[in-house]
Amino acid sequence: MKQSAAVLLVEDDREIARIVCDHLRKEEYHVTWSSTGKEGWEDFKLGQYDLVLVDLMLPEVDGFTLCRSIRKESEVPMLIISARIEDESKIRGLDLGADDYVTKPFSLEELSARIGSHLRRYRRYQNQQDTEKAVSYAHGLSIDFSSKSVYLNKELLLLTAKEWELLCLLAKNPFEIFSKSALYEHVWQQEDVNGNNTVTVHIKSLRAKLKDDTRSSSFIQTVWGVGYRFIGEVL
Repeated sequence: MKQSAAVLLVEDDREIARIVCDHLRKEEYHVTWSSTGKEGWEDFKLGQYDLVLVDLMLPEVDGFTLCRSIRKESEVPMLIISARIEDESKIRGLDLGADDYVTKPFSLEELSARIGSHLRRYRRYQNQQDTEKAVSYAHGLSIDFSSKSVYLNKELLLLTAKEWELLCLLAKNPFEIFSKSALYEHVWQQEDVNGNNTVTVHIKSLRAKLKDDTRSSSFIQTVWGVGYRFIGEVL
């Protein structure tokens, strides 16, 4: 996998960039380094990348804006690396579509492990979606994406259109955390507003139909203070 994995690193600290680039290249990743947010966006549009590493505190265009722009164009795994440790920054980054958050200082081994994990998941599910019409999961769940049918223990579930869209979005992006705002904007195609309880109500209804206990979830997991993610185990 590593030999064909292209990584875009957007980092303004030259020394950190050098260390990360040297480490990843030793592990046989192809790494492109961009030193500003503007340069990172230009490099992203010109290249074909398997994963993107983005620092938040960037000159010209900040990391939040860059994450938003990348996610509008691609579902490629995107990891934030930043010295900012506030929960608000982490939540905002994940809300904009980042898949993970690594706080500086971090070990190179941890970074490699997270990169490898996200690449494996992304490629496995990409291939699965390309080759399979239906996916079976542990605990009796089966999703047929082509016919928009969902079965639990071989019984057809009657989902509403929005419940299907929520489940489809989460299941096609396994382990990616979506905030309530992100889910609302994806599914309802409208900007979320404070106090909007629509996603919470639909997730609760969907979980009830999936018989998915929030205390020991098998399919839709709540990431407290952040949002939801799909954790179904593919058979």
